[in-house]
Amino acid sequence: MEAGKTSYPREKIRILFLENISDVAAKNFRQHGYVQVDKINKALTEEQLIREIKDIHILGIRSKTTITKNILDAAKKLQAIGCFCIGVNQVDLKAATKNGVVVFNAPYSNTRSVAELVIGAAIMLIRRIPDKNKAAHEGIWSKEAKGSYELRGKTLGIIGYGNIGSQVSVLAEALGMKVIFYDVETKLPLGNAEDAKSLKELLSRADVVTLHVPDTSQTKNIINKANLKYFKKGSILINYARGEVVDLEALRRSILDGHIGGAAVDVFPDEPEKNGDKFQTPLQNCPNVILTPHIGGSTEEAQQNIGEDVSIKLFNYLEKGITIGSHTVPALALPPQEGAHRILHIHSNVPGVLSEINTELSKHNINILAQYLKTNDEIGYVVLDVDKKLSAQAFQLLKEVKQTIKVRMLY
Repeated sequence: MEAGKTSYPREKIRILFLENISDVAAKNFRQHGYVQVDKINKALTEEQLIREIKDIHILGIRSKTTITKNILDAAKKLQAIGCFCIGVNQVDLKAATKNGVVVFNAPYSNTRSVAELVIGAAIMLIRRIPDKNKAAHEGIWSKEAKGSYELRGKTLGIIGYGNIGSQVSVLAEALGMKVIFYDVETKLPLGNAEDAKSLKELLSRADVVTLHVPDTSQTKNIINKANLKYFKKGSILINYARGEVVDLEALRRSILDGHIGGAAVDVFPDEPEKNGDKFQTPLQNCPNVILTPHIGGSTEEAQQNIGEDVSIKLFNYLEKGITIGSHTVPALALPPQEGAHRILHIHSNVPGVLSEINTELSKHNINILAQYLKTNDEIGYVVLDVDKKLSAQAFQLLKEVKQTIKVRMLY
């Protein structure tokens, strides 16, 4: 491929970033000759996005923008969506897959930010700093050691031992804590961490419990009225995972009756759409409770890392057809082939499509210099490097293959 050459001129590619995505993302594209990069510093409604998206090739969002089937069906030119956050649950992945739209995210980029805040919250709560801070602001001097403890020597229970949970584990051990964890999948412990045999065992042993699980039907209200009874009296609960995993009314009652000694919550079942909107939760005005507005991963470093990570994934797909990290189109990374033009073909995963592709090209004496195929349950992704002289003809033939979803001449 000639430097700077793509089959579709870069100046015609339209890129839209929503929700105040880091300037690093826009800068990365502009540095490579993409001039139509627009930023909107808020989320858009379904109706607004349907109007905006018809000519968009690359869309960047964070957690507040919901990408529905209606939006995807209106996005005739859309090649990829970058979720500049950890999750992708705000995107209808089934519809994106059906439409051949690649969806990327940044599952690791804010891990450290969340882990540090968890440890910070644990220290504040076990020292009962929220109550002492409130008293000081109200002009009350409350200097006493009663009910105030060190983290050293205490047991941290981690529910969900993934990227963030394991990072918290390492930081906690460095502070002298004993670590136990519970995960539905078998995980290799880091350091001296121990695998609890059940959720009940973890809750009954831990002085501080921190949640790091996804939002699924299995994790909904995983901390509920029944499970709260298994907590040690006076123990601390931290939820920087997902808003639906804790029954907040039950937690409020447990805090007020003195069974739970404090809590830090950063995520909620219902969160305001934008800054300044009214916010309510049952945990307001509870003693020794830290409430934060979904900022676990909101540091300058994390946002820059996310902007870098996702924009590179989007760029590599746009320019090279690489889909490593995709949640929809099967993951492929392919070396360049000299003296060839590259064509991407996304199709429904039914028997016979690859055979039809090869038969059609063979019938017209089109030489395939290299070919790659990967499938998932729904779709297949074929990358073909073909003779430069015959690539235009090959492109037209591939568009006519049955079950075709999307074809793109890459270069």
